[in-house]
Amino acid sequence: MSNYAFRRELRLLTPEHYRHVFQQAQRAGSPHLTILARNNQLDIPRLGMAVPKKQIKLAVDRNRFKRLVRESFRLHQHTLPTQDYVVIAKKSANELTNDELNQVLNKLWHRLSRPSRG
Repeated sequence: MSNYAFRRELRLLTPEHYRHVFQQAQRAGSPHLTILARNNQLDIPRLGMAVPKKQIKLAVDRNRFKRLVRESFRLHQHTLPTQDYVVIAKKSANELTNDELNQVLNKLWHRLSRPSRG
C-alpha cells in the first residue's frame, strides 16, 4: 500500500530550494495559478508554495488555498515525476470554489507528469 502522507521531506523548506526551482523551471499555468517544476536529484517530488498577500488578501483564504494545494499534491505525489514544484497563486484563485480549484490542479499535475517533448 502506498504512503500518502505529506512528510517533511516532501516540502521545499529553504530559500535555496525555491531559488533552484525559479532559475530554470518548466511551467504549467492557468489564469488562476502557475506551477513551476524543475528536476531534483532525489527520488521523491517536493512541493513549495508562493501565496502573496498582494494576490490573496485574507489569511483565511490564503490558508484555504494552501490546504487544497497540499491535499492535491499529497494525492498525486505517486504519479508525479521526481521534481521540485512551486505553486504560485494569482488573484483569481480566490474566486474558485474548492472543486474548481481541485479540477485546475488535477489538470496541471497531469500536464506536468507527461514526458517532455524536448
